[in-house]
Amino acid sequence: MSEDPVTHPEHTADAAAPRVTRAALWLIAINVAVYFIQLTVLKPSYVQLALGFQKNNLGHQWWTIGSYMFVHGGFWHLAINLYTLWLFGPRVEWRWGTREFLRFYLFCGLGGWFAHLAFVPGDTLLLGASAAVLGVMLAYATMWPNEQIFVFGVIPTTVCWLFVFVAALNLTAGMLVADGQSGVAYLAHLGGLAAGWLYLRATAAVSLERLRQGVSPVLDEPEDAPPRAVPKAMPRSRAREREHIDEVVARSNALLAKRAATRRASREVHADATALDKALDKISAQGIESLTSAERRLLDEASKRLRDE
Repeated sequence: MSEDPVTHPEHTADAAAPRVTRAALWLIAINVAVYFIQLTVLKPSYVQLALGFQKNNLGHQWWTIGSYMFVHGGFWHLAINLYTLWLFGPRVEWRWGTREFLRFYLFCGLGGWFAHLAFVPGDTLLLGASAAVLGVMLAYATMWPNEQIFVFGVIPTTVCWLFVFVAALNLTAGMLVADGQSGVAYLAHLGGLAAGWLYLRATAAVSLERLRQGVSPVLDEPEDAPPRAVPKAMPRSRAREREHIDEVVARSNALLAKRAATRRASREVHADATALDKALDKISAQGIESLTSAERRLLDEASKRLRDE
């Protein structure tokens, strides 16, 4: 099945984000390997029927529920899907981590399968990674909606408006054109987008709460708490008493200095946690696009601290 036009983003990756990440690279490699088998070892129709999904095969070819995402109908179908995954996938994986990214990718693919199963009449063969890849585009557009990109390397736009265009195109075509007649699984595409939206909504509250717990302020000690009392020693000579007194004074001074540093650090943690909590509340109320650049930087630093722990 064919796919929608994709774009060429410019200056979209974080400075520390790699161009290709592990899961994205493996997904691309698996899709290329399956297509290579179609061209060299087996006939394309054999591979497509063995890995593509059809309703009448649901009982005895159960693996096609997921394997349909790794087989394509032709070169351009494969190329456009993998190019889109290469453009948007690595940065999302870098931000979330490999396991979370794979869960999201497969969940969007299953959403496309379910939409095809539920809403497409007949026994049309479902092929391609389009539903999963469009879910990745949705995640990218959610986190970096204002990133500027160039459609076909020429037309400037933002990720947000590109996603709106792609979603509207699939919605309109899905309502007006039957999938079996067009050769494009528009409803499966919409299923992948719907699954991605549900995943992001369902995990948002959990992620925000985990972030809050990870940056909870350290309990501050009372500033007027005296140093721990030193046990009274047995009588000793004046010289030894003087050495002992000097040692006690030195330890007391060190303890007071340490407590002062701890209080300063605790106040800084309190301030950061308060600002972060306000930012998280703002996300819950207005969405992540409402954050200022300073709030986004604070959120990124807190997320990196959690990953390093």
